[in-house]
Amino acid sequence: PQAKLIFIISLFLGTTITISSNHWVMAWTGLEINTLAILPLISKSHHPRAVEAATKYFLVQATASTLVLFSSMTNAWYTGQWDITQLTHSTSSLILTAAISMKLGLAPFHFWFPEVLQGSPLTTGLLLSTVMKFPPITLLFMTSQSLNPSLLTVLAILSVAMGGWMGLNQTQTRKIMAFSSIAHLGWMTIILVYYPKLTLLNFYLYAMMTAAVFLTLNSMKVLKLSTLMTAWTKAPSLSTILLLTLLSLAGLPPLTGFLPKWLIIQELTKQDMAPAAMIISLLSLLGLFFYLRLAYCATITLPPHTTNHMKQWHINKPISPSIAVLTTLSIMLLPISPMLATLV
Repeated sequence: PQAKLIFIISLFLGTTITISSNHWVMAWTGLEINTLAILPLISKSHHPRAVEAATKYFLVQATASTLVLFSSMTNAWYTGQWDITQLTHSTSSLILTAAISMKLGLAPFHFWFPEVLQGSPLTTGLLLSTVMKFPPITLLFMTSQSLNPSLLTVLAILSVAMGGWMGLNQTQTRKIMAFSSIAHLGWMTIILVYYPKLTLLNFYLYAMMTAAVFLTLNSMKVLKLSTLMTAWTKAPSLSTILLLTLLSLAGLPPLTGFLPKWLIIQELTKQDMAPAAMIISLLSLLGLFFYLRLAYCATITLPPHTTNHMKQWHINKPISPSIAVLTTLSIMLLPISPMLATLV
């Protein structure tokens, strides 16, 4: 327990260092602390797949961190500036875009993410999908003035497409959540240059909804779709919660997940990027398909009556307050969207 506490504290320390730094080397240090703190949490189970996931994660993050350092050094070499907001050299900003895409798992650098998430426990998967994405996104937010808009648009559309297509015939819930994360990152990236605060709002809402889904899956002990199909008799209330949160992640109108998509499409049309808005909206239908599939498996499919495994009955364990709060937020925030819009 002491070791775990140290890792969690280091994780939050690394995140805090990165998001509060002005100097590139401090930001890089925070990213490194973050990477090293999450590795033991990934490989905790000593299963070969967990060790493989930790190795892949380490190699990808080390490469990306090296590229971050390289781009900032090149920029300092040309401009004499180590300040994060002063990234004015064009080659440096290109290298940084590639490095941060690699850190986040944006297409075409997304291949490591589903594999790593599949090898990690659900709670570590939640950290990888939310907390670990925050420092790179803040770096993008701080350098958004000097990034290349057309490159980011291409990366974003690719991410939404890959996240949708590759999630279609997955049966593992963690891999589905990984592809959903890649698709959501696409939405965050496309608006980054035009309205950076919307990127952050989208990230906060995404982190909240993903946390609700991961915690629900964790308390139901669901790792694949076939387990999810038999979960209805075991925990009907949790399955209902999962249905609503998944539909919110998909971005269906009365729920919270619709808010960032709506604001992003509105902003894109203001920027004369209606074709990009149309393409990204159509591609998000692919994501809607696999969310609906998950929701269908969770609530509508009943297992056949001639099952050869023991029937699992109700668990009288109360729903944890964190799941209750997160789900309520993931479903009901749309009416206060004017207030959120004025805040950003």
